[in-house]
Amino acid sequence: MAFTQELVAELELLALFDLENTQAGLKIHHDAAPTAVSAAGRLHAKGLIDQPDGGYLTSLGLDAAEHAQVLLNILKP
Repeated sequence: MAFTQELVAELELLALFDLENTQAGLKIHHDAAPTAVSAAGRLHAKGLIDQPDGGYLTSLGLDAAEHAQVLLNILKP
């Protein structure tokens, strides 16, 4: 399985969440990059965030964000 641009955009959004503060969400504004707006919609459809424009991580989303951020830390130069 390859990382598509859509998956990369979703991973980038998951990496923005503050895992130390689950009360901090994200707001993807209507004038944000179209890739970010679309990625947020897909994450919501997959049940990872509670609003189509960001919001808070769901329980599944928290797991996904943790894994995404660990992967980024492993792969960083």
